[in-house]
Amino acid sequence: MNQPDHEFPDDSRTIRPHAGESIEDTRNWPGLILIGVGLALLGITLTAAGYGFGGWAIIGGVACVACLLAGTALVVAEHRRVKAQK
Repeated sequence: MNQPDHEFPDDSRTIRPHAGESIEDTRNWPGLILIGVGLALLGITLTAAGYGFGGWAIIGGVACVACLLAGTALVVAEHRRVKAQK
């Protein structure tokens, strides 16, 4: 029988003891909210572009990219902070 390359729990590839703990950690919420806003802005931007509102599409696109980048940066920073504590 083949033995797995890792033991349970797999601490080398996970930093949280159980699934969903990153949602429970309130320090992740600003990043997750910004990612959600960025996704909503993506839909709004595509709708504006589809209806021919070029100016609003550009504004929405810039806001979408800014929210997605900022949200991702916050989530990655929190991930690194938690990983460094361990």
